[in-house]
Amino acid sequence: MGRYQPYLDVTPGSWISHTSAAQLFAIPLPPWFSNEPIIHLSRAFPDARPQRKDVVGHSLKMISGDTTSRKGMPTTSVFRTWLDLAGMLTFDDLIVAGDFIVSEHRRSFGPERTPLVPYSELARYLRRQSGHRWIRKARGAYEELRVGVDSPPETMVRLVLQRAGLPEFLVNYPIGDLNGIPQVWTDLGCRGFRTCIEYDGLHHLTPEQQARDANRDQMTAELGWKQIKLNKLDVSAGSEWIEQKITRALRRQGWTGHPIPSPNGEIRWDARRRRHQT
Repeated sequence: MGRYQPYLDVTPGSWISHTSAAQLFAIPLPPWFSNEPIIHLSRAFPDARPQRKDVVGHSLKMISGDTTSRKGMPTTSVFRTWLDLAGMLTFDDLIVAGDFIVSEHRRSFGPERTPLVPYSELARYLRRQSGHRWIRKARGAYEELRVGVDSPPETMVRLVLQRAGLPEFLVNYPIGDLNGIPQVWTDLGCRGFRTCIEYDGLHHLTPEQQARDANRDQMTAELGWKQIKLNKLDVSAGSEWIEQKITRALRRQGWTGHPIPSPNGEIRWDARRRRHQT
């Protein structure tokens, strides 16, 4: 990230922005943005946009809270960075980025995860940005965010299941024992049909993690839940493959493909707007 400072030195009054700011905050981006040879720099309107070789310049209308510093360099805030990404990313990739920045959880194991920005504060920020060009897209993506997601593939799998009309899967779902005490935390859990999904990334290949996974798998089975494991190959096979794999597991658990009653008695196929808060 040291490559940014020389450009800031010769463009006073500028901030790192857009996908360049996203990289500073480690916000997940599609591969074609992750190694951009250019740098995005912005100034506050009506100041002229920065113009330098290898720089994409922007002149932005700014409000309070739009700027901050990261690693000692001026940059757009996480709030503003995500909003500006709405003009560069697909709708689903914007949701992936949003899930990352609002993710937080407290489990019976491991460290707590704190969000880059809390979910409720992001909502307040978006209400203040009524005139932004991409605000409608950002607000639509916000409605699809879930708190507690650990990785981009989890987001993509969740979106596939929602759009397929399958029963609702909640993120970061705790599976409890007979006393209701959480024994297993699963990536995605469907309580109505006692079915859960785990996405196994590359870190699951280490001997230590495989031992922990074996214990988790045994506990999940003992608690009476059906577990489906997905990996990179499943995701690369596409949404239809994932949908069929999860559908088969749900049918083995008793799902007939009909609408299911929610706890309040309403009938729904899914509940996209409900969120599992930790």
